[in-house]
Amino acid sequence: MKILIVDDEVKILDIIEAYLIANNYVVYKAQTGNEALEKIEKYNPQLIVLDIMLPDVDGINILKKVRESNNTPIIMLTAKSDEDDILTGLHLGADDYMVKPFRPKELVARIETVLRRADPHSTESKLIFNNRELIIVPESKEVFFNNKLISMTYTEFDILFTLANTPNKIFSRSELIEKIKGFDFEGLDRSIDSHIKNIRRKLECDPKNPKYILTIHGTGYRFGYKK
Repeated sequence: MKILIVDDEVKILDIIEAYLIANNYVVYKAQTGNEALEKIEKYNPQLIVLDIMLPDVDGINILKKVRESNNTPIIMLTAKSDEDDILTGLHLGADDYMVKPFRPKELVARIETVLRRADPHSTESKLIFNNRELIIVPESKEVFFNNKLISMTYTEFDILFTLANTPNKIFSRSELIEKIKGFDFEGLDRSIDSHIKNIRRKLECDPKNPKYILTIHGTGYRFGYKK
């Protein structure tokens, strides 16, 4: 499994590399945005760990560039605690984020969780809604809307599938975070709102009046159709 780490701090690169190699990953490193783009093209990594603050092209622009062509899982790193940076990355399709300083073991756990979500090998059946307007295929992690394949990040897919697979249940934001992360995650509840906004933009004719993912005020979200 190939992982690209992008950070301008050599010490951080070396520490993350050591932990990933110890867990049997093939690791590539880049210290600048342009070097990262070159290595993404050359090595086609299965996951990218991407620092937001880089000396040339920043991580947000790298994320935009990658999302133009594929859904490679991306975990953003930031030295800032500013929610705006985090939410911008999530809105653009990042799968997860970590705020520096962090424990390398936790990053490895996050990587493993994101990669498990990205694994297309599942035996669950299709979920079909509204006379086949919406079809969710867990096996391949594909979503079809009006017979068109919809591009979604793995995190977006997991949120949609979690809600659609239990349509009568109301999920709080913290429940959704726990469900898709797979372990205790001290993150922003607002990160779920950002992912929900992206899903609605892709599936709803009128995102401000959604019919698939409904907001239950003061509680969380639930799916709008029964299986």
